[in-house]
Amino acid sequence: MTQAATTTLSPDPDVIAPDGSEVRILLALAGGSMAHFQLQPGQTSRTVRHRSVEEIWYILSGTGEMWRSSAGTVPLSRGTCLTIPAGTSFQFRCTGDEPLAAVGVTMPPWPGDAEAEAVEGRWPAG
Repeated sequence: MTQAATTTLSPDPDVIAPDGSEVRILLALAGGSMAHFQLQPGQTSRTVRHRSVEEIWYILSGTGEMWRSSAGTVPLSRGTCLTIPAGTSFQFRCTGDEPLAAVGVTMPPWPGDAEAEAVEGRWPAG
């Protein structure tokens, strides 16, 4: 049986994701994991494609855009929720004056950096 867990958001990133975003790891269960992602103003992520995991993202603050190979480009702002199916190439960028922050649920839990494959994207990363 899985133990109940509680955590708080770290002020500093735990890791930098393969796409270049700051990641603060939250919690995980057998079926999925949750993390906080953040891009600073003016930043654009590298484009990646997940080999086997699916994600659901919920935007907490900031503004930006998300490009997904299966759905085109959508605006991002507080309250936007979107899915990234396995095998979908995606890239996002912060277009506002404050960091773009989101929480994401990864199903199954994130297996490690080899999960993300670099691919060609919509915008230059940086």
